[in-house]
Amino acid sequence: DNMVAWIAARSDGEKYGEKLLYEFPKQKLVYGTSQIEARINQDTEISQQLTLWNQQGSQVIRGNLLVIPIEQSLLYVEPIYLRAEQGELPELKRVIVADNNQVVMQPSLEESLAAMFGKKQPSTAPDSETPVPSNLAQSAQEIFRKARQAAREGNWAEYGRLTQQLEQILQKLSQKANAEPKPKE
Repeated sequence: DNMVAWIAARSDGEKYGEKLLYEFPKQKLVYGTSQIEARINQDTEISQQLTLWNQQGSQVIRGNLLVIPIEQSLLYVEPIYLRAEQGELPELKRVIVADNNQVVMQPSLEESLAAMFGKKQPSTAPDSETPVPSNLAQSAQEIFRKARQAAREGNWAEYGRLTQQLEQILQKLSQKANAEPKPKE
């Protein structure tokens, strides 16, 4: 069940069709998709909410679990949809984001990323560092929405391009979150 490798094909310009392969060390625990799904299912708050929504008259649809490599770690993203029994069009209700340490579920990708990485608290003193642009998380959410639409339409080249854009934005968010000073004890 551990993930031993991750492969993707590029869809950007001159690198179109090139394959990316990440091989993970066998001695290190790298959660596979089934393990992440199990962690999501074992989260009491998430499982309670999904059970509540999956009552008579509505159906919970779990979207594809995306595995996004960022630097030396992986980020897992899974949309949750709700469809009424008589409805044909599912509605995005939540986005689950997970890593090796935590699982969060919020109404949007932006909120899930903020919950995962924490929001930078406003400072009263002038800050010489460039703050995290507030639109990075919004951009990630918009690109994620467009990527899902491209996948529904079977436009895999566009899906791949958008997934790479999403990866770049998430890397920037991760770098900003890791660059913030840690509180001293």
